[in-house]
Amino acid sequence: MVRMSVIGAGSWGSAFSYYLGRHGFPTQLWVREEEVYMDLIETRKNRAFLPGFSFPLTVSFHRFLGEAIEGADIVFIAVPSQYCRLVYSRLSEHLNQDQVLVSLTKGLEQKSLKRMTEVMTEVFEINRKDRLAVLSGPSFAKEVAAGQPTALVVASSDFNLARYIQETISSLQLRLYTSTDVIGVELGGAVKNVIAIAAGISEGLGYGNNSRASLITRGLVEITRLGLALGAKRETFSGLAGLGDLVLTCTSEMSRNYHVGLELSRGKSLKTILGEMRMVAEGVRNTLVVNKLAHQKKIELPICRQVYEVLYLGKPAHKALEELMSRSLKEEKI
Repeated sequence: MVRMSVIGAGSWGSAFSYYLGRHGFPTQLWVREEEVYMDLIETRKNRAFLPGFSFPLTVSFHRFLGEAIEGADIVFIAVPSQYCRLVYSRLSEHLNQDQVLVSLTKGLEQKSLKRMTEVMTEVFEINRKDRLAVLSGPSFAKEVAAGQPTALVVASSDFNLARYIQETISSLQLRLYTSTDVIGVELGGAVKNVIAIAAGISEGLGYGNNSRASLITRGLVEITRLGLALGAKRETFSGLAGLGDLVLTCTSEMSRNYHVGLELSRGKSLKTILGEMRMVAEGVRNTLVVNKLAHQKKIELPICRQVYEVLYLGKPAHKALEELMSRSLKEEKI
């Protein structure tokens, strides 16, 4: 039996470890927060991040990273991007050369502008491409835990590794597709969070389905434009990690990033919104990184730019939408 480790007991890490445990995999879950750990030990529930679910006995809970990955064949890392480098550094002394590492993080490192697998390669000093992968796609944690049918994509530059992960953890509830486009899958998961903030703003301002459809469509153009500039494959953005995840996060208040946009349009400050949230909205930091990357590559990302100005320059939300609609008229180009 393949042994699993999940690093991070937020909503997604908890839901994913719950899924693995329900399907019979011995799974070791690393829990950072003391109060969450005690709740899990005493009740086998994570009422802070995944209320309503009692973990099966196949899932064990750990406070020490070395203990959490000991004996694991596959280590899934579900940590917010702002903490990834620190956690990777602490993990590095405990890893062995045979363990497979899979990123579940949908974010980019703010200082270096790097994707998570790039940071992994740097911190872990990994030269073997058959050790790193990324798992992404449209996946609200609660629905995965509830066993609702979900399709995701697992990407690795080594096709055999992607296939191994696919065949190992796919089930009637979770269907995995493979890809070798690590760049595209990681960027799709990160940039869609920025567009989701714009979609939340649009909803909060009282705009309807026409506006949302326009934001999703043109947002996909921006994701694709940035992805191609960074070496991704165009077709990736028509798939689960691109359009699939974008549609999900732009159409539901279950999305943290959509929620941020919604609250901004209602007049709340970013500081107040984030202070009220227990979970991390990756799109807030991703907005900074995406706009820096766009500047570096000299490409135009008007939606992402307007989100940046609302979040960090104090532009009124309605003004941002007006400026998007009043841009110079042009031919539609993908």
